[in-house]
Amino acid sequence: MQDQTVVPAPGDDVDHVDDALYRQMIEGVTDYAIFLLDPQGRVRSWNAGAQAIKGYAAAEVIGRHVSMFYPEDLRAQGVPARELEVAAAEGRMRGEGWRVRKDGSRFWAQAVVTALRDEAGRLLGFSKITRDLTERRQHEDLLRRSEERFRLLVEGVRDYAIFMLDPQGNVASWNTGAQLNKGYTAEEIIGRHFSTFYPRDVVESGWPDKELQLALERGSFEDEGWRLRKDGSRFWASVVITALHDHSGRHIGFAKVTRDLTERRRVRTLEDEGRRITTFIALLGHELRNPLAPIMNAVSIMQLEPLESARLRMCRDIIARQLQQMVRLIDDLLDVGRITSGKIKLDFEPVRLDDVVTDAVEMVQPLIEQHRHALSVTLDAAPLWVMGDRARLLQVVSNLLNNAAKYTQPNGRIDVALRRGGAHAEIWVKDDGPGIPPQRLKDIFNLFVQVEHRPDNGGLGLGLSLVQQLVSLHRGEVSAFSIGEPGKGSEFVVRLPVIAPPVD
Repeated sequence: MQDQTVVPAPGDDVDHVDDALYRQMIEGVTDYAIFLLDPQGRVRSWNAGAQAIKGYAAAEVIGRHVSMFYPEDLRAQGVPARELEVAAAEGRMRGEGWRVRKDGSRFWAQAVVTALRDEAGRLLGFSKITRDLTERRQHEDLLRRSEERFRLLVEGVRDYAIFMLDPQGNVASWNTGAQLNKGYTAEEIIGRHFSTFYPRDVVESGWPDKELQLALERGSFEDEGWRLRKDGSRFWASVVITALHDHSGRHIGFAKVTRDLTERRRVRTLEDEGRRITTFIALLGHELRNPLAPIMNAVSIMQLEPLESARLRMCRDIIARQLQQMVRLIDDLLDVGRITSGKIKLDFEPVRLDDVVTDAVEMVQPLIEQHRHALSVTLDAAPLWVMGDRARLLQVVSNLLNNAAKYTQPNGRIDVALRRGGAHAEIWVKDDGPGIPPQRLKDIFNLFVQVEHRPDNGGLGLGLSLVQQLVSLHRGEVSAFSIGEPGKGSEFVVRLPVIAPPVD
């Protein structure tokens, strides 16, 4: 009988070579753990990637159950067996979760379990492909924590309304500052168009949509204007709208930051009004001063001429006295204008304060005698020197004495003292007049403030304001004290930095 040679079917050698190459390819993969499980979940094969990712050599793991790669809590929950059941029932199971390496460390795994069946549908086992995504997971966790911190930061901001709009301008998010500034809760406003916050005339003009259009064209848009709160009240808002795009450049909405600047606008308005008032005062002072010069000359000529009529002499003297009062008031107006506009010029030089106090008392003596006040002057034993403008310091002390003389009832008492207090010289002016109500003490250094207005006091409420501003220009401070009871009077204290006496 002849020997029969078995001729392999066409392609058998090729299939064998392909299987060997395929097995070699699988075994050489290092980025993925690729291995087979039997129907009960025991490991049947192990590639280089499985060893690199999980830390076990093939001899250590083949024959052992796949649950060895799961944390204890997942094993206790039956997760490994359930994943195989799902794969067997549905053909494939895909999932992510924590797995355990040989050294006990955890890694975040993405796994695909595929059921393997023969032509008859009998379950032969499973293929399992596992990828280590720990680094990606850590990055996602960092990103998530960063986003959470940013969300908490934005939601916790109280001074700014920070919220998102969808591409159509509907509110998509709402922080604490938005609720405090605008009065709406998140439930009340999310989903509504942001034009809700604009006055009706602004909405009818189409300005809200125009803002979004400009933000989209320019990337961001800034504006200021009136906005509405839930209760209908208006507030002046500073607004920044920023267009938002995703990674592909698709427009996904807007970020809107709003700040309530009502108080700042009010202050700015007051400052503008203050500058206008200062300018007006300066102009008024100059205009009033012009006609006074010829009047003063005329009165001086009249005083040189003998008048037989007692009535005419009385009228002439009244004109002279009132003219002096007008000159003083206008000078105060001009000084206020110069100080507030920063145009006042001080000639600083060493000044001996006891001479200033003595000269101021002499200047005010006629008014004190007119009201029949008793005056007491106490000077420090040692001369006190300061660096300042002598004329302006004389103005400070005389204004305080003038106030004390005018507001104290006739036959009152005024005490003036100069003494040293540490590194400062202190000038005290005290009277026993009606005093100042305690609630008014904080206002008395403001312009045009008079605690008690009387027709005969001859003032505009400028004296104390000038005192404070002139003292500040000398790097000093002035304080007022009073309990506001009649007879207890008021006390003013000026403190100025002392210097060493000049060397002759």
